[in-house]
Amino acid sequence: MGMTMAEKILAKASDKSVVEAGEIVMANIDVAMTHDLTGPLSVESFEKIGVEDVWDPEKIVVVFDHQVPADSLDAVGNHMIMRKFVEEQKINNFYDVREGVCHQVLPEKGHVVPGEVIVGTDSHTCTHGALGAFSTGIGSTDMAMVFATGKLWFKIPETIKFDITGKLKDNVFAKDVVLNIIGKVGADGATYKACEFGGEVTSAMSISDRMVMCNMAIEMGGKTGLVEPDQKTINYLKGRTTKNYEIMKTDNDAESLETVHINVDDLEPQIACPHNVDNVKPVSEVEGTHIDQIFLGSCTNGRISDLRTAAKIMKGKEVARGVRMLVIPASREIYTKALDEGLLRTFVDAGALVCNPCCGPCLGGHVGLIGPGEVSLSTSNRNFKGRQGSPEAEVYLSSAAVAAASAVTGKITDPK
Repeated sequence: MGMTMAEKILAKASDKSVVEAGEIVMANIDVAMTHDLTGPLSVESFEKIGVEDVWDPEKIVVVFDHQVPADSLDAVGNHMIMRKFVEEQKINNFYDVREGVCHQVLPEKGHVVPGEVIVGTDSHTCTHGALGAFSTGIGSTDMAMVFATGKLWFKIPETIKFDITGKLKDNVFAKDVVLNIIGKVGADGATYKACEFGGEVTSAMSISDRMVMCNMAIEMGGKTGLVEPDQKTINYLKGRTTKNYEIMKTDNDAESLETVHINVDDLEPQIACPHNVDNVKPVSEVEGTHIDQIFLGSCTNGRISDLRTAAKIMKGKEVARGVRMLVIPASREIYTKALDEGLLRTFVDAGALVCNPCCGPCLGGHVGLIGPGEVSLSTSNRNFKGRQGSPEAEVYLSSAAVAAASAVTGKITDPK
């Protein structure tokens, strides 16, 4: 009997030849990531264990991204705690306030390769499955155990494979595909399952688009998101990493495999409406909804392809009167590309605010919060009540194309 990609990766990590869904294993961790917001609790828990040194400083990555530059004394304190920890533990893979969002920085800097087990104290760590790794979010106290031992318990998940076929229309993107899937499956429809994305549509997607899909696996309850590595994966890794890696793929006869068929021929842009990510409607049903703020960025849609798409729509136009638009590239690498290509000038000329690479308003803890009664249209991944500021505000989620078109009109707009 065959195994799924998730099963194969966790079998290798736990020194087993075969594992089954539901089995509990102790797996070796290849990469452990934490950031400025959740890191301090991990450090505090690690110190309580009483172990002086982390298991392997070269396998720990620390990224400052949630509150950068520091916007409060609490944020400053968190940064100081993590800088002290990094220095004491001799952690070389430390990306201070300049590099950008952790889920973009890790693959850019070569920390993500196929076949590895990656954990992070952030629920959207599942993003890295786009490169064929088993990557998942864990709690800060679990991370303390990883710091100390380099191992963690896992229950082997079942796998849902989304076989995505058809041809995307103009102005329909990966974000629309995954929102549509989440709307169908529901917020808890894939709880603790590996969400694997396949089919001709996924194969045609860029690595950036695959990252969008895997990033949002958690929004339907998934343990991780996965895409089988292919030549695009190999090409992406060239020049980014010197790691050896093993490509693993799902066997069609795997016992725990469930396949769901999705056709996108007739798919139009999708909108996640307040206050749940699975409250998804086609843009035609919510067109004309007034908005106060546009957020173009985040670990979901702050990549260069998103900025190019938005700039093409907005070039020569202006952000609608009464609307605030924040453009936040996901990393310094993306920021500099956008700068070189003149994309940032397009946004500035249109009246948008271009901010430093960071999480921005995504978590409601930094720049660009929204007030009571206000409406945000965001390219990020969550729209829970209070997510981007006031609990009396509303957040809608969309692709970069819908966000750009809506910025110009001041209301939710189909980019066609």
